[in-house]
Amino acid sequence: MSAIIRKIVTVVEETHLEMGQKVAPPTRRAAAIAVIENPFAGKYVEDLSPLIAIGEELGELLSKRAVAALGIDGAKAHSYGKAAAVGENGELEHAAAILHPKMGAPVRKVLGKGAALIPSSKKRSGPGTTLDIPLGHKDAAFVRSHFDGMEVQINDAPRANEIMVAVAVTDSGRPLPRVGGLTVAEVKGEDGLR
Repeated sequence: MSAIIRKIVTVVEETHLEMGQKVAPPTRRAAAIAVIENPFAGKYVEDLSPLIAIGEELGELLSKRAVAALGIDGAKAHSYGKAAAVGENGELEHAAAILHPKMGAPVRKVLGKGAALIPSSKKRSGPGTTLDIPLGHKDAAFVRSHFDGMEVQINDAPRANEIMVAVAVTDSGRPLPRVGGLTVAEVKGEDGLR
């Protein structure tokens, strides 16, 4: 791997009860977060291809860890999302280089498909920042029950010369969804929308 990784954190969240109502089975989501050295911290660099390659590597590593944390086969995943935070000596384009050009293909491979765009967010911040990882159904963007997000935080990341990169995966939608829209049973997964 070309990324210099300081740490990896994996978080699993299970919701068993919502507004006094039992959630059965519990909704589960997992995020795998890598804290890496930013090779371009503190300087402007035109060619960001090394970060693009790191994104591809992290896409596979983090999605495998998130799926393993849920204890499911990747094809059983429902939703996904990705996010990155660059430390103060980085720029948003560093996060974009990791998240966009090549990260999606290995995530989709681990999950066995993924016709829909992978929702993403990026920001510049310091240690202890919260990443809000947007989530959406992996094969059909119009599945409203899966419009969601997962909040993660690492107390000492990202440092000024680091990037915090996360991939989140779920085995379900929100707890107790009831705002209508396309259901999981109706998903065709052909165009990423329906």
